[in-house]
Amino acid sequence: MTEPALDPNYDPLVDGPVRKGGDRRVRPRDAATLIIVRRDAPKPRLLMGRRNAGHDFMPDKWVFPGGRIDRSDFRAPYAADLRPEVAARLVKTARPARARAIAMSAIRETFEEAGLLLAKPATPRPGAGPWRDFLELGAEADLSALDFVARAITPPYRPKRFDARFFVAEADRLMSLERRPDCGELDEIAWVDLDEALALDLPNITRFVVQEVALRLEAPDRPAPFMRFLRGARHLTHL
Repeated sequence: MTEPALDPNYDPLVDGPVRKGGDRRVRPRDAATLIIVRRDAPKPRLLMGRRNAGHDFMPDKWVFPGGRIDRSDFRAPYAADLRPEVAARLVKTARPARARAIAMSAIRETFEEAGLLLAKPATPRPGAGPWRDFLELGAEADLSALDFVARAITPPYRPKRFDARFFVAEADRLMSLERRPDCGELDEIAWVDLDEALALDLPNITRFVVQEVALRLEAPDRPAPFMRFLRGARHLTHL
């Protein structure tokens, strides 16, 4: 099976902050990322955004919308659940309720960071917390639109660590391609084809996932790669 390439010149020790020797190792926090694929042009395009230069985690890098899980992701309403084959793969990484909440966080973060709703229309209702605007706009998350495509855990020498699950969804499952103007952490949003994406300033794991998406567009049933560090070295398995 063809695998995405990892940059052989990549030195993770200089690609961001490193945990100090006396500091306790940080436990990874659950997080989710969503890759939206748009097919209304000759080449498929991906939604990407540039992080603010002031962030201490991946400043100025181009990434997919995403972030860490929130308690509200466990109880927010959804219009359609994960498809059985997606849920079966995802629960290899977490218990069912937590796995669903991780998927919900991918949809919520995409709304917060890019102003796009991967959702089905619903009756507007009052809300609270991170899902308030989502619900007040008359939307409920559409988990059935998600495919689970990769998992990656930040190396143990980082002061911030995430156990990130990467999802992909088709742009035609969005309620609209029109973004809310007050999107959050991403300074700039763009739809870029695969070649354009790989030419951007990307974190190494994002580059790996872009290459995985390119392969998955040709072979949708590929197993999901799982990238982590064991005994100081990269370790790649599949889910």
